[in-house]
Amino acid sequence: MSVTLTERAARHVNRYLEKRGKGIGLRLGVRTTGCSGLAYKLEYVDEVQPEDQIFESQGVKVVVDPKSLPYLAGTELDYAREGLNEGFKFNNPNEKASCGCGESFTV
Repeated sequence: MSVTLTERAARHVNRYLEKRGKGIGLRLGVRTTGCSGLAYKLEYVDEVQPEDQIFESQGVKVVVDPKSLPYLAGTELDYAREGLNEGFKFNNPNEKASCGCGESFTV
């Protein structure tokens, strides 16, 4: 299974990469933290590691490390604006529950 971006998320990533002036895509991963166990991490990618999995979605390279991939397989990343808040939204079919603050999740 792959990791994909919505059109809105891809537009946001491309705009930021252009403004930043460098980068080849977006790195998506997970880290152990929070009350539910895992949290998403996002960063812009300047270089790919040999073990990385690379997916292309909406013209954007999405890079995932092999340890994170089982938790992220099938995830769609969206960029949403809700009221005064805006940011990336993870539509992860592996997610079983998330904490009340929305910062961490469990599979």
